[in-house]
Amino acid sequence: MNKTIRKILIANRGEIAIRIIRACRDAGIKSVAVYSEIDRTAYHVRLADEAYCIGAATARESYLNQERIIEVARTAQADAIHPGYGFLAENAEFAGLCEKNKIIFIGPKSETIALLGDKLAARRTAIKAGLPVVPGTDIDVQATKDVTASAKKIGYPLLVKAAAGGGGKGMRIVRSEQNLEESVESAIREAGSAFGDGRVYFEKYLENPRHIEIQIFADSHGNAVYLGERECSIQRRHQKVIEESPSPVVTPEMRRKMGTAAVNLARESKYLGAGTVEFLVDNKLNFYFLEVNTRLQVEHPVTELVTGIDLAREQIRVARGEPLSFKQEDIRPRGHAIECRIYAEDPHQDFIPSTGLISDYREPSGPGIRIDSGVVSGSEISIYYDPIIAKMIVWGRTREEAIKRTERALSEYRISGVHTTIGFACSIMRSEGFIEGNYSTGYIDQEFPDRNFECPQSDQTKKAAFAAVLYDYLERQKISITMKKGPETRNGWTQYYRNQGVNRFNKVK
Repeated sequence: MNKTIRKILIANRGEIAIRIIRACRDAGIKSVAVYSEIDRTAYHVRLADEAYCIGAATARESYLNQERIIEVARTAQADAIHPGYGFLAENAEFAGLCEKNKIIFIGPKSETIALLGDKLAARRTAIKAGLPVVPGTDIDVQATKDVTASAKKIGYPLLVKAAAGGGGKGMRIVRSEQNLEESVESAIREAGSAFGDGRVYFEKYLENPRHIEIQIFADSHGNAVYLGERECSIQRRHQKVIEESPSPVVTPEMRRKMGTAAVNLARESKYLGAGTVEFLVDNKLNFYFLEVNTRLQVEHPVTELVTGIDLAREQIRVARGEPLSFKQEDIRPRGHAIECRIYAEDPHQDFIPSTGLISDYREPSGPGIRIDSGVVSGSEISIYYDPIIAKMIVWGRTREEAIKRTERALSEYRISGVHTTIGFACSIMRSEGFIEGNYSTGYIDQEFPDRNFECPQSDQTKKAAFAAVLYDYLERQKISITMKKGPETRNGWTQYYRNQGVNRFNKVK
């Protein structure tokens, strides 16, 4: 029996909130935005049909305030809540609260989220479903009196991992017994602080693996499919920054095996909606189950571009109780897609966040270019939330074309006021290992140990800076100048440096 969804509250902010608002409009559904006090003028607030303040700037007082979000959903008479990713997206308690209040949670059932959100429970479920797993412990380290004995059974190097959460938190690489106890205690403290759950466990550490994930989708009618893979091995601090689909190393046979394994796990866990089964792949192309993300992924657009399927819109269909609009045989990926996450970070300072006001923001365009952005000129990057600005997703008929098009688009991207990862992404596109498809999760540290990343069009930017300084001088002195190619006035210089993508310079050295 299909459920009625006329209005959806988006329990998130930034580019993912905007993405879902657009999916709602495409489906003829009203959207409700929520915002913290510091996000009062945010772009997603202006774009939604309705908007409600839910608390102070900190996530704990706003976007993580479950009771307040439910209260707003009732006030706005929202039929459903879409959690996006991050915040409450994989919170089983929140999904259960929605169910209790008869509000449709656009995602898996609360019991499925609880099962797969606990990495130990997910690991056991994967084993039951027949998936290969990395050798590791079956019980959490806190329940083990002698962590040394458990570590010796697995062998060094090993990985200490938090049983709850993700994003690299509560994770430590241990290469010898000497620093085992300290690493375990540190991981327990960090996991407890980040997730309210200090349980950790051991897994064998794979040196320089690839990180490849499978997009799955399941409905309430017993249908479950996989939509190909995404290569996510370009990472910093265990977090993805560049993704592509298809992977340059996955063969059709390997794709079928990984996809079948992911679907088996979906069926074993009674999965509903969009999800991602993540794998580690060694240098012999053996794959091992890593974890499940019970939500829409940040990198979902690369799958959308190669399959032509709107995953956010499909989530709404499945939440209504409708069957999937496609079958496994309908999934025929075409071309190649690359996503670059554009963060407000300083890559030269080991990717530390960069906060401030975006004084100028201009996106690239052209064939095959898609920008999922959460900001405009004048937006503020605050200390309170993840510093992602936008996602640039590029499609090409071939991988080579997609790389070239990505490099071109990055060179056109203009963001002033904060440091960004644009130059870093451009360096990756130009690097030999990436072009050849020969890279792993350790690629950034191996290829760029000194963090020497190029800035796109650096020569033109320097010329533009010089032109700006010269123009200001001429303006003050009221002097006209003559170029070799003909007479030029101050207005000519103005046009020159504006053409270079520069509106103003606060400091020029």
